[in-house]
Amino acid sequence: MYDALTAALQPTVAAARRRLAEGMAALRARYEARPQTATVLRGRAQLVDEAISTLWAACAMPPPAAVVAVGGYGRGELFPASDVDLLILLPAPADADLQVRLAALVGALWDMGLEIGHAVRTVDECLVIAADDITVQTNLLEARLLAGSTALFGELCERYREALDVRAFFKAKRLEQEQRYARFNETPYALEPNCKESPGGLRDLQMLGWIARAAGLGRNWRDLARRRLITGGEAGELRKVERFLQHLRIRLHYLAGRAEDRLLFDHQEKLAAILGIEATATRRASEVLMQRYYVTAKIVMQLNTVLLQNYGSVIFPDRGAAIVVNARFQVVRELLDLREEDLFEREPAAILESFLLLEQRSELKGMSARMLRALWINRNRVNAAFRARPEHRALFLQILQQKRGILHAFRRMNEYGILSRYIPAWRRIVGQMQHDLFHVYTVDQHILMVLRNLRRFTMGEHAHEYPLMTRLMMSFERYWLLYLAALFHDIAKGRGGDHSRLGMADAREFCTQHALPDEDSALVVWLVEHHLTMSHVAQKEDTSDPEIIERFAAVVGDERRLVALYLLTHADVRGTSPKVWNGWKGKLLEDLFFATRRLLRGATPQEALGLDDRLEDARKLLRYYGLRPGIEEALWAQLDPVYFMRHSAEEIAWHTRVLYHRPRSEQPVVKARVAEGEDGVQVMVFTRDQKDLFVHLTGLFGRMGFTILDAKVHTTRHGFALDSFMLQDPGHAASYRNIVTLIEHELSTRLQSPGAPERPARGRMSRQVRHFPITPEVSIRPDEAGRHYVLSLTAADRPGLLFDVASVLAAHGIRLHTAKIATLGERVEDAFLLTGQALAQDAQVLKIERELLERLQV
Repeated sequence: MYDALTAALQPTVAAARRRLAEGMAALRARYEARPQTATVLRGRAQLVDEAISTLWAACAMPPPAAVVAVGGYGRGELFPASDVDLLILLPAPADADLQVRLAALVGALWDMGLEIGHAVRTVDECLVIAADDITVQTNLLEARLLAGSTALFGELCERYREALDVRAFFKAKRLEQEQRYARFNETPYALEPNCKESPGGLRDLQMLGWIARAAGLGRNWRDLARRRLITGGEAGELRKVERFLQHLRIRLHYLAGRAEDRLLFDHQEKLAAILGIEATATRRASEVLMQRYYVTAKIVMQLNTVLLQNYGSVIFPDRGAAIVVNARFQVVRELLDLREEDLFEREPAAILESFLLLEQRSELKGMSARMLRALWINRNRVNAAFRARPEHRALFLQILQQKRGILHAFRRMNEYGILSRYIPAWRRIVGQMQHDLFHVYTVDQHILMVLRNLRRFTMGEHAHEYPLMTRLMMSFERYWLLYLAALFHDIAKGRGGDHSRLGMADAREFCTQHALPDEDSALVVWLVEHHLTMSHVAQKEDTSDPEIIERFAAVVGDERRLVALYLLTHADVRGTSPKVWNGWKGKLLEDLFFATRRLLRGATPQEALGLDDRLEDARKLLRYYGLRPGIEEALWAQLDPVYFMRHSAEEIAWHTRVLYHRPRSEQPVVKARVAEGEDGVQVMVFTRDQKDLFVHLTGLFGRMGFTILDAKVHTTRHGFALDSFMLQDPGHAASYRNIVTLIEHELSTRLQSPGAPERPARGRMSRQVRHFPITPEVSIRPDEAGRHYVLSLTAADRPGLLFDVASVLAAHGIRLHTAKIATLGERVEDAFLLTGQALAQDAQVLKIERELLERLQV
């Protein structure tokens, strides 16, 4: 029966598919000629309505059944590539005949080219599932009959309304929004936001509509204004931002040819051109577009907050009377509120006091809608005269010095335009994109992420994540100074020139105006100047060299500055992107911190590196594993001090356990293990030294798909290579334990019959690099001691990059001692410690640099 019915439907399906395609083409042409969102959204819904009704009739569905549009389709809106959500409503479970008809109907809809999301249920089943699933409950809220039994649909609507608990629905939607916000790190200011799901996107506006419908408050913005839940101006603003976001999503679907809601770099420039947005003298058209998007998202979030609070006051009218806080403020329903509408006009200082009270009173959940409106309206009262008043400066410093609520206070100050008016330099970085391929937030949001990280170092609930950071932060006197340094560390981004030095001037001016003690001012200004120094030394220089540690210690000067810089650096690197931070970077910073602290406490440079302690700790570990005293001496006698300085005690013990009984093995020895924290693999290779060994190894790792984070190359006194690598594989991050044996087998096999080095595949260029290409930079310079040369390079990351570098160096007879690989998103900033006769000749150095640049071109 199914085959016969499907065959009978083919002419109807073909005709419907043709009408649908022609209709969609006509809608697109009309939209592009005169862009109006209703043309597409309602036009496509009507086309799909017609097609479904036609097929419903063609399938001869029984009269008591019904087909119902739900979700956005039920609302009568369909974006060009959106799914079509359907509910097939039955009076009773389907018999065999009806099941065949339903299968044929759904198959026909797919054949027609529609992306169908469907459910087949009775009224009872709908209500049972809706009671446990807020998504189903929301979809049914916008149900619309397409064809079939009016009576059955009416029964569903009536029983759904009777069962709907408006208060529970409101709470569930609020919780749903909180969870969605958490997925996007609480910010709309990602560089590639999702215009539907991100905070400030269409989903926020849709949620407001759902709650209004559920509570019977209205079906559009005009209805809400009539009920005085929003002002007429706010209703107009909501219509405006909704249309802008709808236009963006429509254009995205047309550009991508599918349901794409992310504003990817691939689309931003094209979208700007389509929308008629032009570049300025200093910004690309895509940056102008994104700035407009961020402003829109900020307005959506502001009005979302206001409306949700006003909904709450209607839905929960019994939450008690106002509680007086002082002459200016009161608490209403756990929200801080103004006692008089014109407070900020009469007493502008109350603007800052409101944020201070929010921090000081833990029972407060936020600010009332009335107060948020007043902040936005009166933001311009924070001007030069306001900033000059000593009592206002004192209030701002108090906000920084509180023990809780710092991040929420500064997020609100940023969202409502207070922060950019109190610190004028902040205005330039609001919504400013960063095209460096490792920051994933705008500049202002990155700074707030750094502030968040520093704040977490003070919170007991995060101590298990950052035990050392928490201990250092809580013992740091006046740790709020680090918050201040965080606010200014990137404030000069985008001005041209060195943003660290430009930011110093802003920080110094702020500290002077706010009468900070000289010692505190000097610390803040110094931190802004040097906020990149520690990560540079840890990731690019040979921190096993005592002179490097001495030089860094000289820059730091004292232990207080060292601790402050360590805390700020850790928070800064973590605040760039979830992908940038890893346990290996954390260990590099930690090792540099402890070595420098020992030096500042009076240790000699050798003692600061802890060589004697390291050897003793390694011996203790060997005894722990049951190796008898002295068994390590034969192997260690072949290793020079540089090896011991470059490896931790645990690594030395690991190598020794593997090699002590075969210090002259004629077969390559390869061992791999999962790194601490399970975010990578450590690999040790021990074999007779041979020509181009490092080139072979980098080629092997590249062909296996690994990224090399760190490499230490050592040659023993008896002519063996003892090389160590830290690897990551983005594709197998969750299963490193499963590939340890594979690595050992592959490397051992290849090293026994190496042949000529094989270059790994170059791989595809990432889309980020395509849109924001990196010009490779290479420099080779002698180090300060004159014993080694330092090769520094910056380039777009790709498979095989390290192989290309190693091949060029090997071709010129240059020996590589260490490789520091800093992968920052799609960008690498690598440093290599080299020796070789060719490096003593300027002409040869220029030739090597030129060859490297040619190889690094993507």
